[in-house]
Amino acid sequence: MNELNVAVLGAGTMGHGIAQVSAMAGHDVTIRDIEREFVDDGIDSIEANLQGGVDREKITESEKAATLDRISGTTDLADAVADADLVVEAVPEDVDLKRGTFEDVEEHAPEDAIIASNTSSLSVTEIASALDDPGRGVGLHFFNPVHIMELVEVVVAEQTDEETVAFAEEFVEDLGKTVVSVHDTAGFASSRLGVALGVEAMRMVEEGVASPRDVDASMELGYNHPMGPIELGDVVGLDVRLDILEHLREELGERFRPPQILRRKVRAGKLGKKTGEGFYVWEDGEIVGTSGDWGDDE
Repeated sequence: MNELNVAVLGAGTMGHGIAQVSAMAGHDVTIRDIEREFVDDGIDSIEANLQGGVDREKITESEKAATLDRISGTTDLADAVADADLVVEAVPEDVDLKRGTFEDVEEHAPEDAIIASNTSSLSVTEIASALDDPGRGVGLHFFNPVHIMELVEVVVAEQTDEETVAFAEEFVEDLGKTVVSVHDTAGFASSRLGVALGVEAMRMVEEGVASPRDVDASMELGYNHPMGPIELGDVVGLDVRLDILEHLREELGERFRPPQILRRKVRAGKLGKKTGEGFYVWEDGEIVGTSGDWGDDE
């Protein structure tokens, strides 16, 4: 694929990750967020990730420098997308916010720019319907951490045209990642399956079947999962898990009903790794204990 101008809207965990892998693939990237502090934090996180790669001898210092040279930041959406070949929104999981973002992008981006959503569960068909030309709308569902995870779901909305799908698949492959193309249904493939496992794991903890650590160990060691479903929920964010479950429950039925233990933790502000406590207790990004009735079983 030729060098592209890629605009990434949102400099948070997913946004700066998408920006990093795009720049590492040789594309020029502009990161946009609503505050300069957020933009700078995102670029700092990219630099830290790259330095980690240098330290582990995965990349060279010159590759790190070249990647950073391809990345710029702004708070101006119009400037960010003005010359873009591809725009990827990574704003919070709110369908109205994403629809509004698509509308703003279409107003300022070139007519042939592809406009993608990084949503993990919302309807890409609904988001793309905000466009006058919805055929150029598509889902690009990256996984966290973006620079490590190999999979990207290309989510094909009802309106997405074949040229857009082909472009999206080629872009993902150019990043060195594996494409799974799915039709736009609630939860796609990965979120639907992953959340189903996660919600059952939470119910098992709630019912006293086993501790969070033992539930996780059963999947890590018994099924060769790199991370157990309880720990993964903490890493993703329990508030994010709850929002996805509520959406899937509305679309697909009661089997995705959120358990009360999840609701209680979210209400208490125990959202997982990002707040220092969820099902586990976290310090400096590492698990140091287990929250609640299970005590510290580490």
